[in-house]
Amino acid sequence: MAHQRAQSISTAEVPKEPHAVSLKVLRLTRPSLAIQYPLPHPSPTSTLAQTIPRAASLTYPSAPSSPFALSPLLTLPPAFGNAYVGETFSCTLCANNELPTDAPRVHSVKIEAEMKTPSLTTSLPVSFASASTPSSPASDPLSSQPASPAADLAPAASLQGIITCHLREEGPHVLAVTVSYSETTATSGRVRSFRKLYQFVARPALVVRTKIGTVDGGWALEAQLENVGEEALVLEGVRLDTKSWFRARSLESLWDGEKGDKGKAVVGRGGVQQ
Repeated sequence: MAHQRAQSISTAEVPKEPHAVSLKVLRLTRPSLAIQYPLPHPSPTSTLAQTIPRAASLTYPSAPSSPFALSPLLTLPPAFGNAYVGETFSCTLCANNELPTDAPRVHSVKIEAEMKTPSLTTSLPVSFASASTPSSPASDPLSSQPASPAADLAPAASLQGIITCHLREEGPHVLAVTVSYSETTATSGRVRSFRKLYQFVARPALVVRTKIGTVDGGWALEAQLENVGEEALVLEGVRLDTKSWFRARSLESLWDGEKGDKGKAVVGRGGVQQ
């Protein structure tokens, strides 16, 4: 009994071997305009005026040398940001082979994702791009076609995919990503896997308050829309969906389908539209 106990303790103390494949998860969001911080203008007699060029305070001081869309005028969000009910949540998942260049390939790399909401757990389909290496440019993941569920990765290669999920309810959400792969050793092979969880909270962007009254023998519904998010919103359309036995028309139309974009309203942070 003592020998078995000592053996179990020694087994538990064995350090975990690092995985040959790493996982990177990046939320796909729109870039924003970069903020410029102008430098203080020194006096003409100061030596600082001769050492600091005027273009040093500009985010984009010269003409672009590359056609890449993400220019110095644009910047990606430094943090995860806010997630709101009603928007489409998108992430790119990237599995990287971290083995040295002289190591054998990693086989049957799979990426699976699921979203856990307050009410249910949903499996998310992953749209894969072709595996890429540093010597060959990666395919555009937005234009990629679904590939086979498993891929072989050479050293320093990566497998990239995109998942999307429509946020329908508020509360805590958990994105669970599972990566599995087969590793070939000198004597045998083995299948390894790991799982990572990414938690965020989906909040409502709009709060709707209603009040019902009577007008000329009919009913009048008054709606008040308040922006409770962190950013400004553009109301593209506000309408009342009624049953077949009701007829409704807008007394103070915010948006009319025949007018196109003319009736769009911008509601700032904390603003109210009635």
